[in-house]
Amino acid sequence: MSDMKKKEKVLVAGATGYLGRYVVQEFKERGYWVRALARTPEKLGGHGPFNEPAVDMMVDEIFVGEVTKPETLRGLCDEIDIVFSSIGITRQRDGLSFMDVDYQGNKNLLDIALQSSVKKFIFVSVFQANDIAHLAEARELFVRELQQSGLDYGVIRPTGYFSDMGEYLKMAQSGRVYLLGTGQNKINPIHGKDLAGVCVETAQDKRCRVERDVGGPEVFCYEEIAALAFETCNTQGKIWRIPMWLVRAVIKLIQPFSKHAHHMATFFTTVMNNDFVAPRVGSHFLRQYFKEISCS
Repeated sequence: MSDMKKKEKVLVAGATGYLGRYVVQEFKERGYWVRALARTPEKLGGHGPFNEPAVDMMVDEIFVGEVTKPETLRGLCDEIDIVFSSIGITRQRDGLSFMDVDYQGNKNLLDIALQSSVKKFIFVSVFQANDIAHLAEARELFVRELQQSGLDYGVIRPTGYFSDMGEYLKMAQSGRVYLLGTGQNKINPIHGKDLAGVCVETAQDKRCRVERDVGGPEVFCYEEIAALAFETCNTQGKIWRIPMWLVRAVIKLIQPFSKHAHHMATFFTTVMNNDFVAPRVGSHFLRQYFKEISCS
């Protein structure tokens, strides 16, 4: 490689997740050397549950470890130039909290990056985090750590993933879609491939600090997403609107029994009761995505 620029090396944390798989793919397509951090490396093989790509044959190296256990991460960032993390709780596991994973897990990565030769840290948070600070607290607390770290960084705040919209397709297949409130609030969700492009572009950005809000190319209200799901399934299902007073009452009842379930229910209720429309990016459309996952 004497006549070629040396490949930059990137660590992808969250490589088995919906976005992480597309990020691995995007970095490889752009010529990077990729190390994937995986708690369960076998999950890198085979397509993901939302038709995201298998990446086991794309990565140059797999590092087995857990972000919540720093002792398993020794050497993780050796010779790494860029760290990317989409680490965060999506489902309750092992009794861990959002602070354990979204904050402390990412801080463990940052601490190791600071002890190594890492030049830039890219992190995925949540759109309009300031408006839902009590819900995105752990991720934004880590963002503050990152901002104060002295490392060059990028923070990407997407509205929502296409994989989240897949839940509407599942409901439509059963004949009923449940909407919280009127279903008229708007969102422009983004496909993992399009968001991965934004993540890699942010890694390549020459500025020291980059923060971007991002959404997909189409804006929908939730009722329109439900209708599109029924159309994809070719069914005449029914939309059930659950009044917000009832939703709030149920959430209040959940709180003493499961802090995680209460947090997630509050998060999705807040999102569905507000407009979450960010600058539009990408070339993947929800109708085609619904067709693809309904046939997979």
